[in-house]
Amino acid sequence: MKLLLTNDDGIYAEGLWALHNRLSEKHTVSVIAPDRERSAVGHGITLNHPLRAETISVNGFGSGIAVSGTPADCVKLAIVSLLDSRPDMVISGINPGANIGVNLSYSGTVSAAKEAAHYGIPAIAASIHGRTGRHYDDASKFISELAEKVIKKGLPFGTFLNVNLPDLPIGDMAGVRISRQAVSMLSETFEKREDPRGQHYYWQGCDSQTVFDHPETDGAALCSNYISITPVKCDMTDYDTMNELKGWLDVYNT
Repeated sequence: MKLLLTNDDGIYAEGLWALHNRLSEKHTVSVIAPDRERSAVGHGITLNHPLRAETISVNGFGSGIAVSGTPADCVKLAIVSLLDSRPDMVISGINPGANIGVNLSYSGTVSAAKEAAHYGIPAIAASIHGRTGRHYDDASKFISELAEKVIKKGLPFGTFLNVNLPDLPIGDMAGVRISRQAVSMLSETFEKREDPRGQHYYWQGCDSQTVFDHPETDGAALCSNYISITPVKCDMTDYDTMNELKGWLDVYNT
């Protein structure tokens, strides 16, 4: 199987190379990732300046291509220009810090997988709970096994999997839950500060979410030490409201 690995933490990130080490045991793996951290850039792409792609070596791990753009840029450039042939799957991660709930809208990790899904390529976005990443090897083992299941079973066009794992040994995890995305907003803050010249600026922050609106959500599963797997669609149309709007506007079609 030909795999493309990327992330939003940059090409030197530990979680990326943990995945590479595991997956390259059985598969042909290409690493094409941002040349620096690009967390929370969402699905942005680069239009107003050129992208540069440089082959680099990571001591003890291997080589990859560092791209001066976003995670979505990396996937798009890889598929269209850099790879000799389309990958069988794209895996984005492993991101330190969960990508659950509303964070799916902001996450570069998730957007890289979504970009692959736009091309009809099966994709997984993988994240681990917390920032320490003590158990990347365990997470990589699970993602490797899941990738093989995805290739065997397939995914609908435009659908990818968002996977969040507890930062625990696999044997200590509670299991796997197929979850839906939580939609409740986080408790956000903006701290107002003053720079040495007396000008005000604002530093954004938010509280960690531990209570969720429904036990079937991604965050509820993860906080109970389950692996959360959420199938995500690129098609953002609200079909129920679409039909309702047709009723509102029938008067214009008579």
